[in-house]
Amino acid sequence: MKNLFKKTTSAFLVLAMLASCALLLVSCSEKNYAEDNTVIKIAASGPLTGDAAVYGKAVENSARLAVKEINAAGGLDGIMFEFVMADDKHDPTLVATNYASLYEGGAQITLGTVTTGPALEFKELSKDDNVFVLTPSASGDAVPEYDNAFQMCFADSNQGTASANYFNEYYQGKKVGVFYKSDDEYSSGIYNKFKDALDDSFGTVVEASFKEKENQFATQVNLLKECDIIFMPIYYTPASQFMEAGKDIIKADAIYFGCDGLDGIDTVKNFDITTVPQEVSYLSHFNSGATEGAAAAYIASYRAEYGEDAPMNQFGAAAYDCVYAIFEALKAAKADGKEFKVNTSASDFCDILKEVFTDDDFVFHGVTGAPEENGKSNISWFDDGTVNKEAVKYIVKEANAN
Repeated sequence: MKNLFKKTTSAFLVLAMLASCALLLVSCSEKNYAEDNTVIKIAASGPLTGDAAVYGKAVENSARLAVKEINAAGGLDGIMFEFVMADDKHDPTLVATNYASLYEGGAQITLGTVTTGPALEFKELSKDDNVFVLTPSASGDAVPEYDNAFQMCFADSNQGTASANYFNEYYQGKKVGVFYKSDDEYSSGIYNKFKDALDDSFGTVVEASFKEKENQFATQVNLLKECDIIFMPIYYTPASQFMEAGKDIIKADAIYFGCDGLDGIDTVKNFDITTVPQEVSYLSHFNSGATEGAAAAYIASYRAEYGEDAPMNQFGAAAYDCVYAIFEALKAAKADGKEFKVNTSASDFCDILKEVFTDDDFVFHGVTGAPEENGKSNISWFDDGTVNKEAVKYIVKEANAN
């Protein structure tokens, strides 16, 4: 009887301990790390150092500029904002630490990450905590897989399909080549969608691929030397290396045609794009050379704040739009009767913003996307988190005159 009592008592103690642990876990998961906030905190993770830093710095600069402008104009009925960013060096293994630091530091709304690889890690963490994500430039199709995530950039499938549609309309009869990074989800993802949407009349597409750490492209140049147009769904560093290697080998009247990763190629150190005889262009949602409209106003403000040498690209412009879109969405939510404060939890903000961003009536007018007559673009979002706006082909450098 005594042993039975001991066993029963032990069992109850174990159950009590388990129940306490479960309550503790629930308590932790529902903890509001923003409870002591005095401003609404927007956060991001991105490459502030390393090869992709030109993207991360442009995002950081532009998001800070938007926050500064919003606060200077009185914030949201007196509520001020703050932007914080952690360096992930374009390395997915650093994302978990960055995320924990930002989230536990009181971040309530995020721009997710700058690039796709890290975004695939960030999305799992943000989903578990129900944290809102509006990424400026992580274009992978899987990035907005969960209902808390949205893109300001075009998804890879949209970039690949849009590029193919442009080829189908304007480059019929041309011999097409592709230079892409086979072990990179961004590059291979865009190319696969491009290949699927390209008209059969183009015939065989000449493929030349490379992998991480490759930077000598003599073989690839030789494969593509007779192509009329070379699609390059890659980032600007390997693109510039390929163009340098192919200056006197690739047909002088060929066209290099990229996606958003080519933005900034004219600013690569030790690379003079003017010596490349071919046209260099890309399909984009921002014109860094705009001289009128909302894009030009953003460029002027950016240069006034950071100087002529600061990185200027569509990644930054998209981040600027992200902050303003979040601000406008919160304004819309407040006008609709939603209540929030500076210390509202990340999860509660996420529920508010998800509702606005999936509302058919919510249209944001930004600096990215093809401008309308008012100089601003019309931007909205589909229910799957992808963006709805018009892309335009931008020519970074015209072909050299014969």
